[in-house]
Amino acid sequence: MANPADSKHTLRNAHLHIHFCVLLWGFTAILGKLITLPALDLVRWRMLIVTLALLALPQVWRGLRAMQPRLLASYALVGATIAVHWLTFYAAIKLANASVGATCIAVAPVFLAVIEPWIVGRRFRWHELWIGIGVIPGVALVVGGIPESMRVGVLVGVVSAFFCALFGAMNKRLVERADPLTVTCVELGTGAVLLLGMAMLVPHAGSVFDLPDLHDTAFLLVLALACTLVPFTLSLVALRHLSAFAVELAVNLEPVYAILLAIPLFGEQRELDVSFYLGVAIIIGSVLIHPLIERRRPHRIETNVAGGVD
Repeated sequence: MANPADSKHTLRNAHLHIHFCVLLWGFTAILGKLITLPALDLVRWRMLIVTLALLALPQVWRGLRAMQPRLLASYALVGATIAVHWLTFYAAIKLANASVGATCIAVAPVFLAVIEPWIVGRRFRWHELWIGIGVIPGVALVVGGIPESMRVGVLVGVVSAFFCALFGAMNKRLVERADPLTVTCVELGTGAVLLLGMAMLVPHAGSVFDLPDLHDTAFLLVLALACTLVPFTLSLVALRHLSAFAVELAVNLEPVYAILLAIPLFGEQRELDVSFYLGVAIIIGSVLIHPLIERRRPHRIETNVAGGVD
């Protein structure tokens, strides 16, 4: 029987891991604004750099050889979903700004409250749905606090939030079946191949194989290695001990970091009004309420269809 003290320590470490990941992810919106590449090229290079870095590790090759074809296909499907999420995320940033693009991801818990129980095979939790819905007024205030020219960016951002929720739930179901580094390699490698194919089909200025300039290459390396490889792998480790909903609520703090960085770097506060910041405050409140509710609830062990424990 698991020691309660050990379980609490494990959960605390998982929460610390995911909040460290969120801090690193807070830089992704900023880097997306600084990199001059179109969204499709940006995401493709981001995924490709991470994949090449991981393929240099013998541990990853051992994991790939040991992985069953059906499981490999499952992770590849998750990778395709991640590619669409990141593509729409950076498109939202290009169409609006870094603050708005990051804030739209706060809608993801609404989708997750419905999607995760269905995909993972656990009980539906009404309090998760209500917390997720409670974020919507915050997002509505954010939308109301931006110029009309940015509204399309918000719509694309909400689409990105759906795919964010979808791949989070899919990863929760599969997370314990393979080494996190190998999983990261398969998922992001699949995404890179998918986006390469898309780039070859979509009208494109120049060749899809043209290398980015020195300015974009430097920021891409930071984005891929420090803000993707490290947090993506750590988040998979944390996901073994947390629900996808809990992880996604923590990720709602990402826009806070993005906004704090975007204000001094881009002067985005000139584009935003009081309703925007009130909306952000509501989103932060939802992150803080969830763990308080979880502590008060009686804890039940729920075995999900993936063979894990929720």
